[in-house]
Amino acid sequence: MSLSGTWAVDKGNFKTCDQSAFCKRQRALKPGESPYRALLETMELTSTRLTLQLINDNNKVHLLLELYRLQGNITRVKINELKPLKPRYEVPDVLIREPSTEPLSLLSQDENGVVLSLGSESQRVIVSARPFRLDIMEGRDVLMSLNSRGLLAFEQLRMRPSAISLDFSLPGVEHVYGIPEHADTLRLKTTDNGDPYRLYNLDVFQYELYNPMALYGAVPVMLAHNAQRTTGIFWLNAAETWVDISSNTAGKTPQTDVRWISESGIIDVFIMLGPTPKDVFSQYASLTGTQSFPPEAAVGYHQCRWNYNDQEDVTSVDAGFDEHNIPYDYIWLDIEHTDGKRYFTWDPHKFATPKEMLQGLMDKKRKMVAIVDPHIKVDSNYKIHNEIRNRAFYIKNKDGGDYEGWCWPGSAGYPDFTRADMRDWWASMFAYDQYEGSMENLYTWNDMNEPSVFNGPEVTMHKDAVHGAWEHRDVHNLYGFYVQMATAQGLIRRSGGVERPFVLTRAFFAGSQRYGAVWTGDNAAEWDHLKISIPMCLSLGLVGISFCGADVGGFFKSPSTELLVRWYQTGAYQPFFRAHAHLDTPRREPWLFGPENTALIREAVRQRYTLLPYWYQQFYHSHRTGQPIMRPLWVEYPQDPATFALDDEFLIGKMAQDDKHFTFRKLILTCVPQVWFDVHTFQKHNGAQNLYIPVTISSIPVFQRGGSIIPRKSRVRRSSTCMMQDPYTLYVALNPQGELYIDDGHTFNYEKKEFIHRKLFFANNMLSSEFAYPFFFLSSRLSLCFADGQESQLEFDFDASMSVLTLRKPSMNAGLDWNVMLQ
Repeated sequence: MSLSGTWAVDKGNFKTCDQSAFCKRQRALKPGESPYRALLETMELTSTRLTLQLINDNNKVHLLLELYRLQGNITRVKINELKPLKPRYEVPDVLIREPSTEPLSLLSQDENGVVLSLGSESQRVIVSARPFRLDIMEGRDVLMSLNSRGLLAFEQLRMRPSAISLDFSLPGVEHVYGIPEHADTLRLKTTDNGDPYRLYNLDVFQYELYNPMALYGAVPVMLAHNAQRTTGIFWLNAAETWVDISSNTAGKTPQTDVRWISESGIIDVFIMLGPTPKDVFSQYASLTGTQSFPPEAAVGYHQCRWNYNDQEDVTSVDAGFDEHNIPYDYIWLDIEHTDGKRYFTWDPHKFATPKEMLQGLMDKKRKMVAIVDPHIKVDSNYKIHNEIRNRAFYIKNKDGGDYEGWCWPGSAGYPDFTRADMRDWWASMFAYDQYEGSMENLYTWNDMNEPSVFNGPEVTMHKDAVHGAWEHRDVHNLYGFYVQMATAQGLIRRSGGVERPFVLTRAFFAGSQRYGAVWTGDNAAEWDHLKISIPMCLSLGLVGISFCGADVGGFFKSPSTELLVRWYQTGAYQPFFRAHAHLDTPRREPWLFGPENTALIREAVRQRYTLLPYWYQQFYHSHRTGQPIMRPLWVEYPQDPATFALDDEFLIGKMAQDDKHFTFRKLILTCVPQVWFDVHTFQKHNGAQNLYIPVTISSIPVFQRGGSIIPRKSRVRRSSTCMMQDPYTLYVALNPQGELYIDDGHTFNYEKKEFIHRKLFFANNMLSSEFAYPFFFLSSRLSLCFADGQESQLEFDFDASMSVLTLRKPSMNAGLDWNVMLQ
């Protein structure tokens, strides 16, 4: 949510590389022979790491190189000053644990360098001495080179932090992805003729599309892919960072070169060697964790605007959904619900009895989200402010006083969320006896947590603000990560650790997936903003953040009726499904656009609820494995070059969804000989073709992959919780395998193995359900009662012409083994 005014980004508020002193300085260095060489006589090799000094022959400054081989086919490279004037910042709390190492062994050494084994004879690291260069090899192939273009730079630490830089060369690679958040295509573009991609969390007012400008979040992770291999680079640095990308396709072997430039900190990079996309996802998850497993209701539909006026307005909107037979799970309150923008409070006139309001929602098995931003009104009559000030929890200015900036409440202080004791106190404020008027069906939205400072440089905090021993420049991109972490801890703690939290954040960093959902920020009611929501969420999914969505209808401006309908149809097939709108826009609840359009929106929302069992299953898998929920086609078809740049088609597990703005839509069915079924008509389409699909205003092009089983619930009620006990319908696209996952939908009891997870498969004309053999992360000691495999009688429909089997409301316990024979 941003200040209103002219609805277009003011580029003058935000820096280009030329206006960012360290970026301009570093970018002025051109590829060439590096001044750094390795001092091989300083090499030390232990069972866990190699250390080696580097020297800059121009200024004689020594650096310390550390090289680690980590479990899971990951190599870690750290470079720091050997003797800095003061410590450089190293990012804490993002890694879920100190990574486990595996032994490095020396294969050979001479005056030119050393060769180390990465566990097998075919995979090795070559450290060249003069100039310093590091190559990771497999057989005769170079997988990745560091400092091959001589762009390693490590400005010596003076009184102010000094920049760092390192280049990576990727032979054989033409497609790179990731480093969100940018409003750009899925495949990252070369930056030779413009600015690098910028990673610096900022409150950007109605952002511009197809632009490398920084946005609200920053995840310094890049994936590289070709038909033979997928690799990843995780640059663990929380300072302002710029990423240059260049490509050379002139020779026989294409190559992509990437250069990372950060304002401060150290070089700490994790090289994930795949070789498959799923391997890279697992490798990254082993470092920063997986997507949090949300309550099932959070996977449903969310209704929001800035702002619902009062309790009567909330009651009226809630009743409108019932009147028009449209399900929803959460209604949201923006900043106007508070008492003068004092968070953790309610407007005493407009929301005088919040528990009565929440109880009314609870009676319908619905929930609410209220905003809690991290800027705190400076007011001596405000309990939250007084406690933070008395505990000295505010960020300080360079002179030692409390840092104050201007935001929604006026003059505001900013809690120092980098402090564990501050986060612990913040979490305690969500207790029911602290957050007056809250109940167990109230959840939280953290906005403006880049942090947004209206009168600050680039609408954010001054870089010389102080967090203990560190300047804000060192920690900037971590601020939103810590705010969401503390809030999620608060929601868990208030239930005694029983209930799963739901927290939405606008700002994020690597690891934010552990704490909740994100959205793409203050978009606009324009067709191109609808279109860009797909690659933006796909990019986030590739770097671990699967719970992503965009404001349905666009936050700024007023959508045409067709755009609104199309946005609902798209949003229904993205992981986070929320409508939201700016204070100055006309109301746009789903029933305000005439009966025909209400029916179209109702159908889109109902499709979401019909597929909730499948969606929930995908969240479970993402939580357990780190695999993205919404994924590009190349992830499932990594050897098909036709998919590598596609970002208007995507997969949700085994289902494909397609962008749909045109009368006829070209759909690429991959070169793999795969069968696809239209989920609405069950019409079968063979793969390895470009298919032209007629699209009408009522069409949502969604396809089920052949060989899959999709669980649905055909009986849609007012909310997901109302559907908990309803039967499942299985849609079987022959000859398939599938699964069914069921738990209580809201607690952490699944961690105690209190769930049902069944493997479904079809073979020899028989559809069967069996206990799902555990993946590496599940215990096989499930305390569930299973039948002894005896056959059960089920009713079903089988359309041989479509090769589709449908089992509706099978009257049986989902936890039992069963078989159904086709006669």
